[in-house]
Amino acid sequence: MGLHMSMEDNKTYTDFLKRLVVITHVEPFDHPKYKILIEDICECYRLAKGVTEFYTTPVAERQRNGEIFCDFDNGRGDMELLRIRIVSTTQAIVIGVLYTSFDDPERTPEEMEQLENMLRIILGFVSRKRMVRMIEDFGFHDIDGYNNYRAYARYLVMANMENRLGGKVAFHIDLHNFNMVNQEVGRQNGDLVLKKYYKMLLDAIGDTGIVSRLGGDKFIGICDRSVKRSVYEMFAGVPVPYGMGEKNRIRVSAAAGVFMIPNPFMMKTPGDIMDKIMIAANAAKSQTDSAIVVYDDRMKSEKDHIKKVQTEFRLALEKEEFQVYYQPKVDIETRQIAGAEALCRWLKDGKIVPPMEFIPILEMNTDICDLDFYMLDHVCQHIRRWLDEGRQVVRISVNFSRKHLVDVDLLDHILAVIDKHHVPHEYIEIELTETTTDVLFRDLKRVVSGLQQEGIWTAVDDFGMGYSSLNLIREIPWNVLKVDKSFVPKDDEEENSVSHLMFKHVISLAQDMGLECVIEGVETVSQLDVLRRNNCNIAQGYFFDRPLPLSEFEARLDQGGYPE
Repeated sequence: MGLHMSMEDNKTYTDFLKRLVVITHVEPFDHPKYKILIEDICECYRLAKGVTEFYTTPVAERQRNGEIFCDFDNGRGDMELLRIRIVSTTQAIVIGVLYTSFDDPERTPEEMEQLENMLRIILGFVSRKRMVRMIEDFGFHDIDGYNNYRAYARYLVMANMENRLGGKVAFHIDLHNFNMVNQEVGRQNGDLVLKKYYKMLLDAIGDTGIVSRLGGDKFIGICDRSVKRSVYEMFAGVPVPYGMGEKNRIRVSAAAGVFMIPNPFMMKTPGDIMDKIMIAANAAKSQTDSAIVVYDDRMKSEKDHIKKVQTEFRLALEKEEFQVYYQPKVDIETRQIAGAEALCRWLKDGKIVPPMEFIPILEMNTDICDLDFYMLDHVCQHIRRWLDEGRQVVRISVNFSRKHLVDVDLLDHILAVIDKHHVPHEYIEIELTETTTDVLFRDLKRVVSGLQQEGIWTAVDDFGMGYSSLNLIREIPWNVLKVDKSFVPKDDEEENSVSHLMFKHVISLAQDMGLECVIEGVETVSQLDVLRRNNCNIAQGYFFDRPLPLSEFEARLDQGGYPE
């Protein structure tokens, strides 16, 4: 091209523009027509090299952490001819650079203008295509690069449209004790183990499905039944390498909820599958390690029951359908009532709803906390009335769930209820179950110590059921040790059996520490004899009384005790 462009040159430039517009709006980025057009433009305008760069942020640009493409290079690109840098509204950056050789004649202003116009069109095309891919990455991957729920839902929708869902296996997994893995090998290695397990699971599934991360160490996926065995082996546990040279390995297993999708099957929404695998997953988490629970319709009924209880709970609370029943604690030597435990009964439509049908459900969230305070309030009302009537009053223990331990103001909230009814603190005992979680253990110690300072009795419930029992009574200043009935030796066990020896020494240790021991679940004369031989004076159980409604318990109080 000379200093003045001919009609033919302008026609060529116009042709290039038309071809660019068509390709950049219609064809994909890697279409052969795009490569051919770039070569034609470079040849026509005597360009030796063309480079485009894309960066998601200015920081990425400074670090040269982006995508750099050489669109054309004949090996003679000695000198930069034109550079254009465009910053989008999202701070993404696209750069185009054209190179020429030192011995090429200088371009005319018209040529430079045409090159700039075409380069801007190309950069707009590059930016748009890269942004689409970036949006794809952000939309269907989490910050760590895992497929996310959107990717999973999209797969389900596409497979459903193509009638490919029937017969597949959908699953939700929760990796076992992954916090312990992080503590064992360090957070960085833990992240590496997580990614390797994810990759191994993807490899096991192959092109038959997808795996996505819901967050943390929870994943969802779907695959063909032909690879089910390999996938189940991953759930059961596999060694995952990590560290320098990947010489170290750690075993990773998962609790899995599985839905065997029937064939044929048509999905209305992804929730049709998600609901089922989540129900099965919740059941799997409550079982032993490496549990695989397959969804069935019975689980759906259980979920409906849970939702029904949670829905009806608030109204039942307002209507005071929950009643306080009292189970006496008896001094086995004097047979006098030494105290009682307040137990909740739900009186609904004239029938008692068994505690196991609603207490575990309320413990799934903070509903149990509201019920505990409801019980404490009613117990305080009863004690206040007994005191005002001049009745005999004994210490009443009220159960408080571990869910309360995250409440930093729990002590103040308990005191507010007790003091509202002007109940002397020594008549209230708060029962808390033991815990093996370090964080909860610290909170437990804080709460118990605070109650102690206020003169409120504290009891550790179900002692012997957990794994940290001895540490629990060493570290926390309890008043009362409630020993679970499973810890009491059976009637047919020999006196020198391990159970007898453990029971004897734990009770002796607790008493030496000044703890009052209450044995739960006493039902037989033999069990009463075991208590006597080990100097355990307080028993609670059906041998003396079942949990009693208020009026019957008051009659027992007036009676004073139990005849021989």
